[in-house]
Amino acid sequence: MTHTLHRAGTVESLERDYVVFAMAAQGVNRDGAAEKLRKFLETVLKYNPVNFGDMKTGNAISVGQEKVLEGIRDNSIVHGVFTDADTVARLLNELKEAALGMSVVVTGLLDHADKCCREAGLQRHTVECSLGIWGRTDLLPERENLEISTMCGHGMVSFKLVDHLVEKVQKGRMTPKAAARELASNCHCGVVNPERAAELLEKMARTRVGAE
Repeated sequence: MTHTLHRAGTVESLERDYVVFAMAAQGVNRDGAAEKLRKFLETVLKYNPVNFGDMKTGNAISVGQEKVLEGIRDNSIVHGVFTDADTVARLLNELKEAALGMSVVVTGLLDHADKCCREAGLQRHTVECSLGIWGRTDLLPERENLEISTMCGHGMVSFKLVDHLVEKVQKGRMTPKAAARELASNCHCGVVNPERAAELLEKMARTRVGAE
């Protein structure tokens, strides 16, 4: 199961949100995987992701590109975040040609992710779908908060921080772009999409009660 599976939002918003990541399998191909995973991330970087990182080391915003690349180990899980399907398709095509032998996962709207695979000459192996949130959903924050916080699959972007940054944007103390980067820096893996987050924060600041 992938920690990027439960991203919430409208179709229009999720059309601009894709995560591509790679990992090795313990007991299968993990030994010696670090160099292949580093090659994967170097390939990802050629396509200008809006965020990237390594689950072991941290994200590009908080630790920087050099440290992420240097920190890759056999048990790393490396990620890149993109805002359009065409770029993802071109990336997948290059990864296919590289034949690194690593498991590659694409998170996005199913029909869009499937189209990316087909354009790269690939047949998807497995599909995982989120069944949504069950239980005391009345205890959840507003849907618009979830659209931002669920971009971090380990829950490291708090609902209260979203509210705090929306207020700062409303009062002109921070731009939506700067607020989005602050949110994204809290997601250790580097899978928050800061461009999408900035759009959502700007909309929340404009429409929430109390907006100036």
